[in-house]
Parts: sequence; structure tokens; C-alpha cells
Amino acid sequence: MTDSPGGSGSRRRGRPPRTESAGTRDRILAAAREEFAERGYDKTSVRGIAKSAGVDSALVHHYFGTKEQVFEAAVEVAFAPALTVRDAVLAAPLDDVGERMTRVLFGLWENSVTRKPLLAIVRSAVNNDVAASVFRRMVTAQLMRRIAGEIDAPDAELRVELAAAQLVGIAMMRYVIRIEPIASADVEQVIARVAPVVQGHLTGP
Repeated sequence: MTDSPGGSGSRRRGRPPRTESAGTRDRILAAAREEFAERGYDKTSVRGIAKSAGVDSALVHHYFGTKEQVFEAAVEVAFAPALTVRDAVLAAPLDDVGERMTRVLFGLWENSVTRKPLLAIVRSAVNNDVAASVFRRMVTAQLMRRIAGEIDAPDAELRVELAAAQLVGIAMMRYVIRIEPIASADVEQVIARVAPVVQGHLTGP
């Protein structure tokens, strides 16, 4: 028997059925992170995310809205591990903050589970103004201001941004662009050389 247009069997386009798995939203987010990591923001589409997640594109719009909103949700979930950098820095003695910040950040990049979300964020933010705006907003609110608040200096925010720029630049060369010999250098050697520079930015004269 065919349901009438107004019958109980019909549903609005894009609205998930009542039996929709509770994991659908998470599956879409996982697919979005994969797509953004592989393609960047510009080349990723809602249709491509839906196809990767095995759902209709209308369902992606239902849960998240626009592509920008999908990206922001994916970044928010993916950014959670990066907050361990902030927590580790806040917990470290001031004299050790550079080494701790460097070690934790490179630990995230070296971990295959957390590397892909970071790639999604960096590749998208570099190539697209919308993605860059989302990234800046989250980094400023959740990371930079909290760490700067612990540094007793009038230029604390500039110090933290310079330290972050040092680490992000090296991460770009090692994990995104993969320039040799830094791409295959031993991570402990990289940390040993970079940490004192980061410490200098944070607490040096």
C-alpha cells in the first residue's frame, strides 16, 4: 500500500526516520574529517561527505546545515586533542613550558589517529578564508588566550602567537608539505632543537 502525501508514512525531505541510527551524526563527522583532510575545504562538497558517510546529502544538511557549519563541527571535534597542548602547558612549570608545548604538539602529529583531523584543519585553513576564520576563532578562544593568561608579560599574546607560529610552521614542513630532511628526521631530535626556541618566545627577554 502506498502512503498518501499527508499520511503517517511520509516524512519531510532531509529529516531522518525515527529508526535512524544514533551514530549517523558521528559517521557524517568522521566522513567530513576524512574529506577535509584529503581534499581541503574548497574541494570538499556536502555531496562528497554524504557519499563517504553512506547517507543522502539532505541528511548532512539536516544535522549540520551548510558546508561551513559541517566544517566547524568537524573542526570542533577534531580540535579537542589539541586542547591537551593547552592543559599540558598550563600544568607545566614556567621554565619547562616550551619543551612541554613542543612535545605534546608533535605527539599529536606523530599519532596516526590525531594526525588526520589536524591535516583537515591545516590544509583547509591555508587555502580558504572561511575555513581560516573558523580556525582562528577556535584557536584564539580555546588555546592562545588561556596560555597567554599564564605568562606575566605585557606582550604575552604576541609571545604565544610567535611560539605557535614556530610549531605550526615546522609541522607544515614535516607533515603537510613533507620537505626533506625534516620530514624524516627523528622526532626527538626535532623536539630537542625546537623546544628551546619555543621557550625563548614564551619567557625570554
